[in-house]
Amino acid sequence: MRRKPRIPPSPLPQRHGVDPVRIKLPQGGRRGTVREHLVERLAAGAGVIDGMIGEGLIVGEDGRPLTAETAYVPGMFVWFHRELPDEERVPFALDVVYRDEHIVVADKPHFLATTPRGSHVAETVLARLRRELDLPTLGAAHRLDRLTAGLVLFTVRPEERGAYQSLFRDKLVGKEYEAVAAYDAGLDLPRTVRSRIVKERGVLAAQEVAGEPNAVSRVELREHRDGVGLYRLLPRTGQTHQLRVHMNALGVPILGDPLYPVVTGPVPAGDFRRPLQLLARVLEFTDPVTGHDHRFVSGRGLQAWTSYDAWASYGT
Repeated sequence: MRRKPRIPPSPLPQRHGVDPVRIKLPQGGRRGTVREHLVERLAAGAGVIDGMIGEGLIVGEDGRPLTAETAYVPGMFVWFHRELPDEERVPFALDVVYRDEHIVVADKPHFLATTPRGSHVAETVLARLRRELDLPTLGAAHRLDRLTAGLVLFTVRPEERGAYQSLFRDKLVGKEYEAVAAYDAGLDLPRTVRSRIVKERGVLAAQEVAGEPNAVSRVELREHRDGVGLYRLLPRTGQTHQLRVHMNALGVPILGDPLYPVVTGPVPAGDFRRPLQLLARVLEFTDPVTGHDHRFVSGRGLQAWTSYDAWASYGT
């Protein structure tokens, strides 16, 4: 069995709960200097790279700053901190519903990304929890869309993360969602929806295409009133935007969805109106480390169900 290559520990500490960027120089890379490779590889430009090197911000495995003349060595690692973007703080509470020496379960609000990505870096669940709980080793076992609220599982010890991630990979986690969408008296529910979903890199919305199904969701109607329904959604698989795509395919897209059925323009930073009415309500599994059976329930609600008029008129 081929052993995984060793990745050395970072010589740089986290900053605002965010890990430094780690780059491995390719084995097939052309010879020269590390500087030349970074200028070619990164979009920052030669001036930015030269400035970072001049300030000693790019370091090697031993923590020593690189110079403009540091030779390119295939397979070597270098680290640096990215410049954090200006981020609008998501003004909603991030709740911890469970914590032990192995895991943390958070109940995240709408609009807060799970992990650093793109323009959302320090203002994410992972970075916030690392800061607030003083747990720099915390890592995500899975993710929720930024616009979806509810339960997310994190691991405390890096060496145990794979065991918890395998629960999701092997479909050993019970997940239950709630959603608010229009009520259609002609829609036959409950039903199981099966389709093939494809999400292309750089394209905002996923698509249903012909072929062997790779996405399975159970859709149930719990209640309805005044033309609005409260739905219970049970995903059997974990394709990107799966529940949103399936609800749209049934003709009842989830309220507040900016992608389905139509991709709308980008929401300005700081606009927290009309959140997507999708909530990861229940998370249950047998702990692969302790053997304990866990069942967690989100304490959040969906505003379009509890107060539709307030949700619909907010910000108008």
